[in-house]
Amino acid sequence: MDVIEARRMLKETAAEAIQLARRLGADQAEAGASFEEGLSVTVRLGELESVERQRDRGLAITVYQKQCKGSASTANFSPESVEEAVRKALSIASFTAVDPYSGLAEAELMAYDYPDLDLHHPWALGVAAAESLALQAEDAARTLDPRIKNSEGATVSTGAAVQAYANSHGFAGAYATSTHSISCSVIAERDGALERDYWFTLARDRHGLDTPAEVGREAARRALRRLGARQLATCKVPVLYPAYLAKGLFGHLLASIGGTAQYRKASFLLDACGEQVFSDIVDIDEEPLLPGAIGSAPYDNDGVATRPRKLVAHGLLQGYVLSSYSARRLGLSTTANAGGVHNLIVRPTVSSLQDLLAAHPRLFLVNELLGQGVNTVTGDYSRGAAGFLVENGEITTPVHEVTIAGNLRELFRRIEAIGPDTDRRGTIQCGSVLVEELTIAGS
Repeated sequence: MDVIEARRMLKETAAEAIQLARRLGADQAEAGASFEEGLSVTVRLGELESVERQRDRGLAITVYQKQCKGSASTANFSPESVEEAVRKALSIASFTAVDPYSGLAEAELMAYDYPDLDLHHPWALGVAAAESLALQAEDAARTLDPRIKNSEGATVSTGAAVQAYANSHGFAGAYATSTHSISCSVIAERDGALERDYWFTLARDRHGLDTPAEVGREAARRALRRLGARQLATCKVPVLYPAYLAKGLFGHLLASIGGTAQYRKASFLLDACGEQVFSDIVDIDEEPLLPGAIGSAPYDNDGVATRPRKLVAHGLLQGYVLSSYSARRLGLSTTANAGGVHNLIVRPTVSSLQDLLAAHPRLFLVNELLGQGVNTVTGDYSRGAAGFLVENGEITTPVHEVTIAGNLRELFRRIEAIGPDTDRRGTIQCGSVLVEELTIAGS
């Protein structure tokens, strides 16, 4: 993919759709055009299992006419197809209800001058090379210990995309991204009991990936340490969420302070801006302009320039997560979050992960969460779980078939410490989180 040519072509296609929409009577219009390509190769038990290639492009056009909205899309960039999509969007707008909050974000908020965030690092990976890397990961897992009896496979994936956005304010932008990953999943067996676990590495740049052998060995170690799991008696103990699961806690926060949840009054944190939502040790920032990060973006889906901001300071909620539409519904200003947040950074409070493990004589270390028992309207939290009993700082007993129960409002305020082991494989970046006390329902 020639990135420079793709950016030019996609920007032109989006801009032409905007111009056509305006000529045909739209008061305002916006368009997003994208091109994506990728490769995914999976092996299982030492043999090639699947090869998937992706190559897609698309154009989505949205028009606003007398405060009525219509949208249409096409995968064909020919002038005839683009015109058909624009006319369909206008037709749809003629049937929709008037929405006084609809329309583009304010023109002065557009990212007319945006930085290069170093998000595109293509990997010229062929099928044979990808298969070799996947085999290395699986072989490392299967040969680590004779108790690794089976494999669900290892996968190597690489992808790149160029996306453009334009609107009738005269704004047009485009940037390229890449994402690469290696994953492995294996099954351990002892005394007829089977335990499965997995691991993966993810980065914009392939040089930021863990080696295939490291991924495979970690997947095997994680499966092995689950052998011999038993239930706990129901109790109340401190709970330690490892970084890769702790991110989900802050995902529940985002769902609750998002603009849609706020204007629909469907959140346990309704109108909570300025309130003490977390314990006073918690600081959360949004850093959308970090070079090379998974969640970085120079502008949001409305074309609004992204900018760093403080979301939580000493436990106090500083604001919401808003698009231009939800901001208007709430009588507020957009926070450049149309499409989601960009690099939510949860600041660590301790310098060592061992400090978290040794913080209490007895605690429950979560390894896996099951089910969808989270209600962000009421804050009720109930998740099936598996993990480990930690005693005097040492992992002792694997645990399964228990439930962690509580309420998010209380859980957030009981956060006691946040570790330095930051997981950067996603939009939310945080370390392990120690919660003072939760109910573990078991036998």
